[in-house]
Amino acid sequence: MKFIINLSLTYIFFLSSSLADWPQFLGPNRNGNNVNESVPLTFKNNEPTFAWTREVGSGFAGPVSFNKIVYIFHRENDNSIVDAISQNTGRKIWSFTYPTDYVDDFGFDKGPRAVPLVHNDIIYIYGAEGMLHALELETGKIIWKKNLRNNYGSEKGFFGRACSPMIAGKTLIIQAGGKNCGILGFDPSNGELKWKLTDHEAGYASPVKTTINNQEFALFFTRTGFLCIEPNKGQLILEKENRSEMNASVNAASPVVIDNDKVFLSACYGVGSSLWKIDTKRKKLDLIWSSNDKLDCHYATPILYKDHLIGYHGRQETGTELRCIEVKTGKTRWRSGRMPAGTITLSKNTFIILSEKGELVIAPASTKEFKPSARGQILGADTRAMPALSNGYFFARDKRKLVSIKFNP
Repeated sequence: MKFIINLSLTYIFFLSSSLADWPQFLGPNRNGNNVNESVPLTFKNNEPTFAWTREVGSGFAGPVSFNKIVYIFHRENDNSIVDAISQNTGRKIWSFTYPTDYVDDFGFDKGPRAVPLVHNDIIYIYGAEGMLHALELETGKIIWKKNLRNNYGSEKGFFGRACSPMIAGKTLIIQAGGKNCGILGFDPSNGELKWKLTDHEAGYASPVKTTINNQEFALFFTRTGFLCIEPNKGQLILEKENRSEMNASVNAASPVVIDNDKVFLSACYGVGSSLWKIDTKRKKLDLIWSSNDKLDCHYATPILYKDHLIGYHGRQETGTELRCIEVKTGKTRWRSGRMPAGTITLSKNTFIILSEKGELVIAPASTKEFKPSARGQILGADTRAMPALSNGYFFARDKRKLVSIKFNP
């Protein structure tokens, strides 16, 4: 009996610990939500509490956190770097470096864009130049590496390769982009190519996954449109074109899974927002509703809260606002009014907004109104990277520094 109790306590501790981590793009479930976190609605002494700050190089790759270690992917000069940093102290534990030749055609940031992935004691990183690395989580030593540009023809796109890696089933999936290499599936342990699918350009929306009828599927919003794939064999279940008529356009907000078998897609440039039902048996995508000017997301993925979607509407260049819409109908429940573009994260009952101007805004999670309860400056301009929420800490970066905000000092 004592053994059973101890085993149960160990399992509960492990489950609690894993839920507190933020090991990949958009968190534990790739939906911008960490239900294990309780974030207060006010700051102590009316200002955000900095646990520590570290200088970093360029890039838009957001941090991840696992087992009380933060991992950040950035660039200094002609080197791409991953640093492993103590969550509690900000001390660097290890660093991995490799040369990069990425040059942005539009003169923007030259650093990496894709958020790393932590899975089974391995960290996977995908650089803007097309290099994919698998590193030992404990030491940063290389397990394997692939050049997706040279080996498979991954295309640069407008702003380099930016889609974050994902494990679905027993496959490491990379949205590489290009002829006969739109989506690539690898063996996570050794990097062997398992399959490749489509000629889709990558776009800038990272994949997500869902389970329908006890089977897992990977979902993509490429530059061309929507894809649903069975991840182990690389079987294309369905695809639906959904893109702007403008060439100078991107799909950048990831799909949002609703009730497992529904998906919300959204983009600017005239694409608009839409809700679809995924029928994997019929291999068909059925439209529930679609609209322009409801919740047209430029680059930040909205979050799902109590059958409502909350996210940024509008293009970053022309002005944005937060909106809350009802999933079932697309009806608008509230608008924030004009505010800078940014990202939104959900804890248990709190919206955590980080503007691209570096302001942190806290608000009670609500489907009735948007009423900020605290705000404070934590970063500078050009704050576009996705943040991470883990163990009471909020990790965020701009192009010069990484900060740790302690929510429960």
